[in-house]
Amino acid sequence: MRDGYFEAVLFDLDGTLVDTAPDMVAVLQAMQRAYDITPVSYDLGRSFVSHGAMGLLGIGFPEVEVEPGDELHGEFLERYAEALCDESRVFPGLDSLLDALDAAECPWGIVTNKPENLTNPLLDGLGIAARSACIVSGDTLPVRKPDPGPLLLACDVAGVEPHRTIYIGDAARDIEAGLRAGMATIAATYGYIIADDDPREWGADILVPDTEELAQIVLKAVNLEP
Repeated sequence: MRDGYFEAVLFDLDGTLVDTAPDMVAVLQAMQRAYDITPVSYDLGRSFVSHGAMGLLGIGFPEVEVEPGDELHGEFLERYAEALCDESRVFPGLDSLLDALDAAECPWGIVTNKPENLTNPLLDGLGIAARSACIVSGDTLPVRKPDPGPLLLACDVAGVEPHRTIYIGDAARDIEAGLRAGMATIAATYGYIIADDDPREWGADILVPDTEELAQIVLKAVNLEP
């Protein structure tokens, strides 16, 4: 990645820009208690948040074959929709990064596999929806990450070129989508990563262990001093 070369920044949502684990894991644990199941630990639940509702239900109800749209899945989504922004927050340090990007009129946006009916209320609740140049959710297009389509759409909406754009994510599908879109990629290793996954194998241009280092790298990449 060349300092000063890039003109826009795109973020994955859960585990990259926003720490949604407190609310998502709390919903899973509440469901488990309702079904007389010992709740998973917070740390285990957190590591699966990037896998969405289905991933969390898979570890929370391992003896049940959960299917998209079935009763358990629907219950999780209903419960979560009522608790979207109870404890979820922009990761410490990234709020000031967004402020710096805004001040420099450097477009930034969000590309997530989270469905639109959850993404938009969450971002509204955090007060950042109106500030972003683009928001592409998991059901905005017929395809989602690791397909590059959502990232390319985000660039079209923001009016930027993919090769002058950085994509930041905390899952292999994020990095694959970014690479396929022709973007520079950063793997946020502070995010939600399961124990047997190795971010070094994803092929990202840079791995960052914390939000402070991420902010420094991004600001230099878009020609802003950290």
